Amino acid sequence: MIAGVVAGFFSGLALIAAIGAQNAFVLRQGLRREHVGVVVLICAVSDAVLVALGVAGAQVIATAMPGFQMIMLWGGVAFLTVYGALRFRAALRGGEALQPAQTARVPLARVVLICLALTWLNPHVYLDTVALLGALSLQYAPWQWAFGAGAITASFVFFTALGYGARLLAPVLARPKAWVVLELVIGAIMWGIAAKLVLRAIAL
Repeated sequence: MIAGVVAGFFSGLALIAAIGAQNAFVLRQGLRREHVGVVVLICAVSDAVLVALGVAGAQVIATAMPGFQMIMLWGGVAFLTVYGALRFRAALRGGEALQPAQTARVPLARVVLICLALTWLNPHVYLDTVALLGALSLQYAPWQWAFGAGAITASFVFFTALGYGARLLAPVLARPKAWVVLELVIGAIMWGIAAKLVLRAIAL
């Protein structure tokens, strides 16, 4: 059982630690010190639900619904393209508007909607949690739920560290130009992921 928990923790950590749209958003909110707790909770709880579905055999649903993968792919492409464009627009406005101390706080409802979209409209999330972690958990039967618990724990640890640890970068990003660079990087990440999803959709 312990081996399953440890394997699940490091497997989950390895998958979610890669730079992606969701992680970039959590980092940005952490740097802005804006609704960090809510964002971290949404991401971690969403991962927990998806990992549980994967361990329980939710991949059967995707098999029964052949069009599910394509819907998620193009939905993700659309959202990532729009959100990336918004980040580029923010960078073009200049660094002064991007300083967290001076920027007006974004309403909680809007942050929640963006976070939910980046999580639940991201095909990579389903691939990593439902499909891959679900499949890996079978190797630890009859302790597959121990594996799932380890992966879920990794999500909570990672997103908490990313969201609240981002504050350590605040002195570096006190300069307006640093925020411009951050917005450009996040926008590029969004569009890069969207491009990869388009290529995957074409391949399918």
